[in-house]
Amino acid sequence: MLQNQDRRFKLGMHSYTLHLSGFGESWGFQEYGEHHTFEQVKTFEDLVDIAVEVGLDVLHITLVDIQNDISAEHLAACRRYAEEHGIELELNVSFHAPSDPRVNCTIEDSLEIAHTLGCKLVKYSTDVKHPEKSSHSCMCASVVAQLAAIAENFRKAIPLIEKYGLQISIENHCDLFSDEVIWLVEELAHPQIGACCDTINSLMLMEGIESCVRKMAPYVNCVHFCDNRVFADPDGTHSVGTAIGQGNVDCAAIIKILREQAPKQLDTIDLEIELPLSGYSIEEGRKLELKGLRESCEYMYKTLGVGYNAANIYNH
Repeated sequence: MLQNQDRRFKLGMHSYTLHLSGFGESWGFQEYGEHHTFEQVKTFEDLVDIAVEVGLDVLHITLVDIQNDISAEHLAACRRYAEEHGIELELNVSFHAPSDPRVNCTIEDSLEIAHTLGCKLVKYSTDVKHPEKSSHSCMCASVVAQLAAIAENFRKAIPLIEKYGLQISIENHCDLFSDEVIWLVEELAHPQIGACCDTINSLMLMEGIESCVRKMAPYVNCVHFCDNRVFADPDGTHSVGTAIGQGNVDCAAIIKILREQAPKQLDTIDLEIELPLSGYSIEEGRKLELKGLRESCEYMYKTLGVGYNAANIYNH
C-alpha cells in the first residue's frame, strides 16, 4: 500500500558521521589489511548532548560509542542519559568488520546489549565476501553458502528477537547486493526482520542508487541516508561524501520513494555523512564534521520534512 506523502519520519544520525572524533567505527582501511582507529575525543554523554543540540530524535550507535563497556551498570547509565535527554537509541553491529573489530558482535550478544540499552532496532553488517570480479558476483555459489549460514544464525535467534520485541535490520553494507539482502529477508520471513538500505553503499557493488532504493524500499525498517558528490578528474572517477543536500544525490526523490513504498516499520531516517579529510588536519576535520551535521539536520528538517525535535532548533 502506498503511503501518504505527509508521512513523517524521526530524524536519526549514524554515529559514523562523527568518526573523526572517534565515534561509529574506523572504516575504509581494509585495503591495507590493518586495523586503524581514530582517537575518541568525546564521551557517549557528549554524543547525546550533540544530538540534542542539532535536533536529532534518534542516535544510531556502535559499541565503540559506549567504549565497548557492556557491563550492565554502564549500559543502564547510557540508557538513562539518553532517555533523560529524549533521544532514542538504535544499535549497529558487524560480524567481521574488515577495519575495526571493536564493532563486532554475535547476534545473541547484540540482542542482549540492545535490550539493556533500550534500543528499538539492531542493524547488522554481515561482511559477506564476494569474489573478484565483484560486479557480476551477486548470488554466486560462494556467496549463497555464506548467506545460508547467516540466515540459519538469525533463525536460531528468533525466539530472543521476539522476546525483546526488537526490529532487526540487515544492511547492504558495501558487501551485499540489494537482491542478496532481499533474499535474506524473504528467507527469514519474519515481521521483525527487515532491510537497512544505505543510499550510497550500492555504488561499491556498482548498483545504481535509485534502482537500489526502489528495490529495497518495500523491505526496509532502517535507512542510512547519505549524499555524495560524484566527479571525474585526471586520476579517475570519485565519490566523495558531503553534507545532506550538497551532493549529486536527489535526496527529495529518495524520501518520496521511501514515503510511498516503505512499510510502517520504517519510522526513522538515519542521516550519515563522510566528509573528505584530505587537505585538512584531523582537528579541522572534526569541526567540519560538526558543521556538516548541523547543515544536514537543517536540510532534512526544512527541505525534506524529516524530524520532530528539529522543530525546536530550526523553526526560530
